[in-house]
Amino acid sequence: MKKFQTFQVFPNIPEPLAFLETLSRNIWWCWQYDAVDLFRRINPRLWDECERNPIRFLTYVPQKRLEELAGDPSFLSHLQRVKDSYEKLPCVGTDNYHSLFQQNKTIAYFSMEFGIHESIPLFAGGLGILAGDHLKAASDMGLPLVGVGLLYRQGYFRQYMDQEGWQQEEYPETDIYHLPVSKAKDLQGNDLRVMVEGPEGEIRVAVWCLHVGCVPLYLLDTNLSENPIHIRDITSRLYVGEQSHRIAQEMVLGIGGMRALKKMGIRPAVCHMNEGHSAFSSLERLAQMMEDYGTDLKTAMEIVPRTTVFTTHTPVPAGNEEFPPDLIRPYLIPLEKKLGVTADEIISWGQPPGAAPHDSLSMFALGAHMAQYCNGVSQLHGRVARQMWTRLWPGRPEEEIPIGHVTNGVHIASFLSHENSQLFDRYIGPEWQKHPSRPDNARRIEDIYDEELWRAHSMSRARLIRTCRKLMVKQYKRRNAPREIMKRAELVLDQDVLTIAFARRFATYKRAFLLLQNPDRFEAILTSKTAPVQFIFAGKAHPRDHEGKELIKNLIHFARRTGMRDRIIFIEDYDIFIARHLVQGADVWLNTPRRPFEACGTSGMKAAINGVLNVSVLDGWWCEGYAEDRGWRIGNGEEYTDYGYQDAVESQALYNVLEDEVIPCFYDRKNGDIPSRWLRMMKESMKMGMRMFCSHRMVGEYNERFYEPAKDRLRSLTAANAQEAGELAVQRGKLRNLWENIRIDYPERQSEGPFRVGESFQVTSIVSLGELRPDDVEVELYYGIMRTLDDLNRSEVQSMSMLEAHGNGIYLYSCDIQCRVSGRYGFTIRVIPKGDEWTRFMPGFITWV
Repeated sequence: MKKFQTFQVFPNIPEPLAFLETLSRNIWWCWQYDAVDLFRRINPRLWDECERNPIRFLTYVPQKRLEELAGDPSFLSHLQRVKDSYEKLPCVGTDNYHSLFQQNKTIAYFSMEFGIHESIPLFAGGLGILAGDHLKAASDMGLPLVGVGLLYRQGYFRQYMDQEGWQQEEYPETDIYHLPVSKAKDLQGNDLRVMVEGPEGEIRVAVWCLHVGCVPLYLLDTNLSENPIHIRDITSRLYVGEQSHRIAQEMVLGIGGMRALKKMGIRPAVCHMNEGHSAFSSLERLAQMMEDYGTDLKTAMEIVPRTTVFTTHTPVPAGNEEFPPDLIRPYLIPLEKKLGVTADEIISWGQPPGAAPHDSLSMFALGAHMAQYCNGVSQLHGRVARQMWTRLWPGRPEEEIPIGHVTNGVHIASFLSHENSQLFDRYIGPEWQKHPSRPDNARRIEDIYDEELWRAHSMSRARLIRTCRKLMVKQYKRRNAPREIMKRAELVLDQDVLTIAFARRFATYKRAFLLLQNPDRFEAILTSKTAPVQFIFAGKAHPRDHEGKELIKNLIHFARRTGMRDRIIFIEDYDIFIARHLVQGADVWLNTPRRPFEACGTSGMKAAINGVLNVSVLDGWWCEGYAEDRGWRIGNGEEYTDYGYQDAVESQALYNVLEDEVIPCFYDRKNGDIPSRWLRMMKESMKMGMRMFCSHRMVGEYNERFYEPAKDRLRSLTAANAQEAGELAVQRGKLRNLWENIRIDYPERQSEGPFRVGESFQVTSIVSLGELRPDDVEVELYYGIMRTLDDLNRSEVQSMSMLEAHGNGIYLYSCDIQCRVSGRYGFTIRVIPKGDEWTRFMPGFITWV
């Protein structure tokens, strides 16, 4: 291999324009329309050719043009306005803000991908966009949060189609000097390097920093000349298929990420694992906790889970990663000495209770084992996750599995159209971005004149169609299409026709094929002379998902039918740029997942805030967002086991909704006026999006429910040489040794009944605790209306009081049941540990009658 020495030449920016370089180095600009316009006005065509990357853009702006702008009063006034906004950020021009990251106040947010802007290709899809929105909202809210991810040199693939409509992939190399990253520094001011021990020796890792407003995002990179080529490739691509490669990436992310933070003097008060990919971070955090506070592993195990958040996004068991222990073990052996346990013991933390040593390690199980705060990403997904993972908490009723939910949200300023943003500034006030989810903001949307809102949306639709035409021409040009087809591509779609968008990952459960179940009926909808409809499809299939690729091919072939080319198109290489145009300019956002496989789905939220109306199966977020005055549902939330039957039923429901409700509503225009009912629904959709599905609401919920309580627990657990944590470790050991001796006698009741509403009766039971004391446990009555002989429909829990001590660890417990509602009830008694939420829900510590 040739060993080149490199150097970079940057443009010579005139002094009056020096702030442009500062601005280009903080991705804050991408959610500030005034800042975006500042770059665009320099040279609009070059801005688009450079794919809206300001660093690359400034490299190619001619020196003459820069000199002109340095003497342009209008441009300099615009630049000063953006600079003034930038300098209001709390992290600009002050060292105090950055000191927060070194005072045990930091939240460390780990994610395999971050989707911040299309010019930074570190994401594959919704998980990454959500992570990017999390950082943006945290910056807006001033939270002391840092992101930790990987710097992919090739990122996720770029998509293009061959002549037959079959997806092809390419992985272009990202020029790191065109990214707004700088080398992270350790406490001595040196370039930061960390090392992770791998099966074949050391993995050396560089660390880069990318500023997302006031939030630093640290990106780990193995592409170093001193690493062998296979080590350099660890961070080459996102979501590679080979297991050993995935494990290496996740070890670098988790273990390397924690080591990088430590070298910068950042000891997180809270770690947030966005999916199970980063679960290994908890292992390194245990080692650091033991070193920092001089504790043993048992004590550290009482601290780390109580200060860790774990968010799961996957509603199907097959989607959760599992790895063979033999592939994991070499990375864990170097931790044996630090943690004082064997690698096999560590592996068991990621295996369900009762698993054999050779069983796979589940990244979900490891994450849940290390996090008190565990959540799904919508109300329905929380329920599905509890159902999926009951085996990790044996003996627990499904509704008590400690997995809650925080419904996702979207960063409104990043996806709101320019026209709608101006309306919000005028009718809500220019400060709306700081607190977008305030109820008063949503109410003021009602004040926007219908004509203004319709004009704004029509402009967004026109821009979407212009963009689609450019992209279609580009696609056909790459395939060397005939001139006639190129000319037709310049005229696809119609600016006055109802435009429906379907844009998402082409996984089979998302059912892009649903519209094709009855091709003739679909064609009739598209080609109607009185109420025509046009569809825009976009999305990628995973490189190994041949079924997904087949779906794309079928859509493209359908679009080639005579008379279809102008009414249905497929846009290649779906990314944030295309998504932004679609969620701003479409009239309807279509979503057809197979319930309950959509964990949340945030694209519909982005559409909603722009007044785009959702037509969706009741799955994910739409279960919470749907109402008749702001969108449409497909079906009634049924769940099927016969997928063929489900597809037949729900495709008919989709056609019916389009033909009977959506299309007539859009074209209902008395005397050629604007569609009044449609506009009322647009406003309700926008109000819903701002109030319920904003990332500021989401991050605020994480902060209030998880981050702040976890910070408080860290302070109390580590005070006085971690005294409380040590006591909890002793208590856990006591419970582990003595729990199996608990016995509960069959309960007795005062009367056999039946009872009347308003009456009560006493229940008693003899409980043998062995060497445990009543102060160690909670004895609870568990009761509710019967669903089956072995299950309750709605359960309630009531603490029982110790009435008598009979000696030898035997006690009489009692409580009264109040009969409030008529029905057939069942009850039983159980014992659980007494303590906080983490103690009460420890797996294996629950005994029933």
